[in-house]
Amino acid sequence: MYTILIMKTQKVLLLITIFSFAVIKGFTQDTGIDKNLFPEPIGYVNDFEKILTDEQEAQLTKFLTVYEQNTTNEIAVVTLNTIETYSNFDQYAIDLSNLWGVGKKKKNNGLTIIFSKSLRKIRIVTGFGTEKKLTNEICKQVIDQIIIPEFKKGEFYDGVLLGLAELMKRWI
Repeated sequence: MYTILIMKTQKVLLLITIFSFAVIKGFTQDTGIDKNLFPEPIGYVNDFEKILTDEQEAQLTKFLTVYEQNTTNEIAVVTLNTIETYSNFDQYAIDLSNLWGVGKKKKNNGLTIIFSKSLRKIRIVTGFGTEKKLTNEICKQVIDQIIIPEFKKGEFYDGVLLGLAELMKRWI
């Protein structure tokens, strides 16, 4: 009887071990994204292209911090001068946003504005939870009608700030 109990215990422990490895493997699956191709996040504002002044960066950071505290929605703003070995800016933006994990995991409420003055590209990436309110069409409208007109005047800070204000207004 004691031998049977030990054998059952061993089988249960083996099953638990196998299940644990399966769960851990599921959580740590390789996303296929080479982390070395992306910069490390600095904060809400990641001005790697050095487009913004220190004061503008501080104001945007404060604006985004207060917004997150009031809504739990997370927004990152990223400027880049290169997309490494990627040939597609949109895919780079999506991969960067996914790698950084912008937004609360359970709510999937992140939004990333990624743009490059030197590459003349911009993309807004949304989490699945965010996408319910801020569709690709809405994000494209904000880019085309609000952000790009300011960028064309050389007003990158104003373009981002006005674009953010419109996105936040629609993200209620």
